[in-house]
Amino acid sequence: RLFAPVVLLGMALATVAMEHALITHDFSLAYVANNNSKATPLIYSITGMWSALAGSILLWGLALAGFTAVLGWRYRRQRDDSVVVWAMVVMFAVSAFFIGLMVGPANPFLTVVGSAVTQGAGPNALLQDNPLVAIHPPLLYLGFVGFTVPFAFAIGMLVTGRMGDRWQIETRRWTLVAWTFLSVGIVLGAWWSYQVLGWGGFWGWDPVENAALLPWLCGTAYLHSVLVQERRGLLRAWNLSLSVAAFSLTILGTFLTRSGVIESVHAFTDSTLGPLLIGFFLFVVVIGFGLIAWRGDRLRSPGGIDAALGREGFFVLNNLLFVGFAFVVLLGTLFPLLYDALEGQQVTVGAPYFNTVAVPVGIALLALMAVAPALSWRKVDGRVLWRRLAVPAWVGALTILGCVLGGIHGFVPLFAFGVGAFAAASAVRALVLSAFNGRRQGRGLVRGLVGRANGGMVVHVGVVVIAVGLTAATSFAHRGELALRQGQPRIFDGHTFVYEGVRTVDTASRRATEWLVSVDGALFRPAVSQFNGQNSQVVGTPAIDSGFLDDVYLTVDATPTGPTTGAQTLPNLPRDAVGIGVVVEPLI
Repeated sequence: RLFAPVVLLGMALATVAMEHALITHDFSLAYVANNNSKATPLIYSITGMWSALAGSILLWGLALAGFTAVLGWRYRRQRDDSVVVWAMVVMFAVSAFFIGLMVGPANPFLTVVGSAVTQGAGPNALLQDNPLVAIHPPLLYLGFVGFTVPFAFAIGMLVTGRMGDRWQIETRRWTLVAWTFLSVGIVLGAWWSYQVLGWGGFWGWDPVENAALLPWLCGTAYLHSVLVQERRGLLRAWNLSLSVAAFSLTILGTFLTRSGVIESVHAFTDSTLGPLLIGFFLFVVVIGFGLIAWRGDRLRSPGGIDAALGREGFFVLNNLLFVGFAFVVLLGTLFPLLYDALEGQQVTVGAPYFNTVAVPVGIALLALMAVAPALSWRKVDGRVLWRRLAVPAWVGALTILGCVLGGIHGFVPLFAFGVGAFAAASAVRALVLSAFNGRRQGRGLVRGLVGRANGGMVVHVGVVVIAVGLTAATSFAHRGELALRQGQPRIFDGHTFVYEGVRTVDTASRRATEWLVSVDGALFRPAVSQFNGQNSQVVGTPAIDSGFLDDVYLTVDATPTGPTTGAQTLPNLPRDAVGIGVVVEPLI
């Protein structure tokens, strides 16, 4: 109980030392010299700590020390409980591994060898083009590191043989914390990609994106299935397996992003950590699932699922979809690496492979979300179920009818909108009933909404909003390339585009060429930018307007002369013209 805050203090001091070196541009440290420059703005000097490999491991260690200290404080009155003791042992063991990486191959405090550095190379250009770099990585790390706590409790229960449901409930709370951080981090990462990468998309099934999605899928499955154990005492071995799998996949994701085995805008390619990380991943898998196999007899459930048409049956189906989809994503992510290792040839698994599974799985999960709130534990009569679902079902049907009358066609978007409306109405029905039940019990409408089940319904409504947005953006977006002559309007997808001219912006940290394009009277400034420092590659900066009815997204595709990225330099293009890539994503 005393060592945990000592570790946290040590990691905090190391973090302060690194941030001080970055802010003051102390180029005597190799990490600062390679990832900072005197022209780097303050916010990107601060975020430089997690903009490269060694600093990101330092942030990981700080988050892990924080979770360990909170765990020790939370159970300070139960410090002699054997499960808590073993959980702390596991937390310290994982901390020792990551701190060991910093002491050895990922030391962020190595000094510069040779001649003194006076300016610094500066951060990667993509990491100083949007302030979301200050929020997205820390939240993602908190989500990844947070899954260490459920894993530690799982190991504690397995080692001691104490499989009581009480510790699984405790584990669920910690999983919910990690899952929340990871969920927000993934959404912000998609937003960041949309604003920075210039391809007008929010998810490209990049291996590093998949590395964040995999533990999220297992964590989501666990949050649902542990309710079955809490209520019925079922799925004990399955829940422990999900805790081990979620943590194992965070280590695998760390290997993918920090080993140099993949090339990605999200990955650190210069690394020698690969063997250590994959070795630790295999060690975790063997220990975790080995203990589950050893304790198999004690993990037997006292009964079984009484009927498929019950809440526990739907939770099992929900878990099969989440875990099955996680396996598909894992296979598609690792297959190019395995094929290259075995055959010596490079192959690519692209978005069509993942989308083939993602679309039906997503719609199936929306359907489960629609029906599940109306189910009872064990079994529910069909007529009672229909009575509960009649109004939400009619909402879904009328939504489809309204979409058809509004001119929307296509099976996938119509079905997704209809099932999404069905699921949202079902969640709202559950919230309204809960509020009125609270009022009848004298607790009031607002207090009637307070509770774990209602929190889940709010999350369901949020998932529906995201699902509708994804469906609309992917089904109805219009993309095109416009050659714009200065002063001559062009119409595309109901919007009027006029090229107004070009200007150069020169600041202490950035030089940019901006092309001024008027869209329906509003001025857009798509640009190409170059940041000061030796890492001064040219990057595109899209211009985006998010309106109530649609998004208009502009990038520079072609210029007569000058720097471009992801575009062509066309000498035969008139000097008073520019090639603009346009994406219009309507709300529906």
